[in-house]
Amino acid sequence: MIIEPKIRGFICTTAHPTGCATNVQRQIDHVVIKGAIPSARKRVLVLGCSTGYGLASRIVTTFGSDADTIGVSFEREPGETKPASAGWYNNRAFENRARAAGRKAITIEGDAFSDAVKAETIAAIKDNLGQVDLVVYSLASPVRTDPKDGVTYRSAIKPYGSQVTSKTLNTGTGEVSEITVEPATEEEAQATVKVMGGEDWELWIAALADAGVLADDFLTLNYTYLGSELTWPIYHKGTLGKAKGDLDRAAAAIRAAHGEAAANVVALKAVVTQASSAIPVVPLYGTVLIKVEDEMGLSEGPIHQIDRLFREKLRGEIALDEQSRIRVDDWELSAPMQAELARRWAVLDTQNLSELADLTKYREEFLKLFGFNVGGVDYSKDVDPRVVE
Repeated sequence: MIIEPKIRGFICTTAHPTGCATNVQRQIDHVVIKGAIPSARKRVLVLGCSTGYGLASRIVTTFGSDADTIGVSFEREPGETKPASAGWYNNRAFENRARAAGRKAITIEGDAFSDAVKAETIAAIKDNLGQVDLVVYSLASPVRTDPKDGVTYRSAIKPYGSQVTSKTLNTGTGEVSEITVEPATEEEAQATVKVMGGEDWELWIAALADAGVLADDFLTLNYTYLGSELTWPIYHKGTLGKAKGDLDRAAAAIRAAHGEAAANVVALKAVVTQASSAIPVVPLYGTVLIKVEDEMGLSEGPIHQIDRLFREKLRGEIALDEQSRIRVDDWELSAPMQAELARRWAVLDTQNLSELADLTKYREEFLKLFGFNVGGVDYSKDVDPRVVE
């Protein structure tokens, strides 16, 4: 069948197997070209492994440090005439290439919040790796069912305390306008913490420790985004910020239980994701950031960020901020870049968007998440949605 992108709002409902596989290969190529990353951590568990920073972590540890990996993600399988999710294609492409390189690559697809998937993962670790010495937590979901009481919680991306009015972007039409977002209720804020905070991270580490599959000197990392002051009213000072703050609490709790070197939150930069496209203000900020990064020669995607994390930030004595976080958002939050972003933001409107921002590249990067708009791929070719190269 011929697979084309189908966009509904901020969601792409299709994915292309060849495009996704090509994306995976190019990320692998980036790591291989940069050379080996010496590391003693050879047994890696990645929770949320199929796209973005999670996928990049699997690629960097495997092809940079010769690690064996187990990944967990929630995906949609393909049918004879229906494409799978992009993550399903990414997982298959990664597995094919990792195994061809002589590395173990096991993927478990299911609800990572559930006790059943935790148990399945522990069994896979025992059977294939024995123990793990690195656990990367990179799950992103708007919904979580608490396995303890069966209650389902839904996140609400809203301001906290008072309403916020800010600029926003319709990525379909290119129109810049103002949006007013009402504040979250206390119930919505707490639900967001339940979904996106650190509780499930703690549950995973506790389950792994109880099962005896954590190495004595294990490290666990949880990826977060703190962001620019331009997005703080919606993001850092909103319900998302409360959830992200809970990650710091969880990291401290894990360190208290397992040692000061056991857990860190890693602050990463803003990149184009399907999840971020749904957050008011953030897509507009992203289009400006892309333009400024390119002009300053500081453009980074997920594979560049994670490669820099493992190649530079986790080597030798690890530099931490006052909250014991590892910072890889340093280029984005540098004073020169933030000053230029603020200057453009103050005058940004529909008429000057193409001059001050790069909506075209933002759209291109969004489509690439699903295997479309990837150079060298023949999208007119008939493909079987069940087969990945």
